Amino acid sequence: MILTVTDLRKSFGPTEVLKGVSFAVEPGLALGLLGRNGAGKTTTIRIIMQVFPPDSGQVLLDGRPICERSIRIGYLPEEKGLYPKQTIRDQLVYLACLRGLDKTGAKKAVTGWLERMGLADTLDKKLETLSKGNQQKIQLALALLHDPDLIILDEPFSGLDPVNAQLLKTIVKEQAGLGKIILFSSHQMNYVEQFCDSVAILHQGQIQVSGRIGELKRQYPRRSLQLRFHDHSLPADEQLRRIWRQVPRAADLVRSVASAQDGCRVELHRESDRSVLFAALAAAGADLEQFLVVEPTLEEIFVDKAGDAL
Repeated sequence: MILTVTDLRKSFGPTEVLKGVSFAVEPGLALGLLGRNGAGKTTTIRIIMQVFPPDSGQVLLDGRPICERSIRIGYLPEEKGLYPKQTIRDQLVYLACLRGLDKTGAKKAVTGWLERMGLADTLDKKLETLSKGNQQKIQLALALLHDPDLIILDEPFSGLDPVNAQLLKTIVKEQAGLGKIILFSSHQMNYVEQFCDSVAILHQGQIQVSGRIGELKRQYPRRSLQLRFHDHSLPADEQLRRIWRQVPRAADLVRSVASAQDGCRVELHRESDRSVLFAALAAAGADLEQFLVVEPTLEEIFVDKAGDAL
C-alpha cells in the first residue's frame, strides 16, 4: 500500500498555498514533511485527510483515489483537542467508538495502549491533571486506538522529555514494522534524522527536494571540513586564521571558520575548493593532524532549500 500525492494545488482566495506538491510514502517507512511556517504542510495534511479537496491534483492509495478506499487514519495534531475536565477513560472510549470500534473493543484498546504508554494509572484521572508530556502520550494513544493504516504525526515530540521521546520513537517504529504508512511533520531536525527514512522539503507551496535522507546527503555538496593541527597549544581556529595570512585568495575559498570540539569547522564557498585549500595549507607549512570532509546535516540541507536557519 503506497500513498502517492500528485501535483496538489490549493488556493484560498487570491493566495496560492500549494503549487504542485508531489511525493510518495511507502509502507513501513516514515517520511518527514518539512517546511517553515506557512510552507503548506498543514494544508497538505488536511487534503490527505479529506478535510477539504484540492483545487487540482490527487491523493492516491495504491493507484486509486484515497476517497474511494476504506482506510483508517490516525492523526496526532500539533494543536491538541481533548477535553481537559473529562477522565482519560471516558473520552478515549468515546472517541474510539467514533472511529469504528465497539464499546468492548474500545475499552480493551484504551487499556492496552495506556499500559503501553506507562499511563495505566491515569485512566480515571482528568486530562488537566497530567503533565504536558503525558497529555502528548494520551494524544498518541488516541491516534493509534483504531489500528490505523496511515499515521500522521504533527510535531509529535512537543513536550516530551528524552525518555518519553524514545518511547514514542519505539512505538512508531513498531507501527512501521507492521507496514503502516507514516507521515511525520516536525521542526526538530535531530528527531527527523533519527526517525524518518525519507524527507520532502516544502517551501512556499512547492517541494524543493525529496528522497531518502542518506541519498540526499550523498548528493549534497560537501563544503564543510573539520580541521585539527598537531600543535594543541592554540585553538585550531586561531591557528588557521594565522595561516590565512600566508594563503593567497583565502577569502575566496573560505566562507566561515568556527571553533568546534577537537578542532575547527570550515565552511567553503564551493565543494571544488577542498583540494585547492588543502594544497594551499600544505604550501604554507600547516602542520595538519586532520583534514576531514564532514557530511552535511539534514538541518543544513533544510536551511539551504527553505531559507532561514531553524
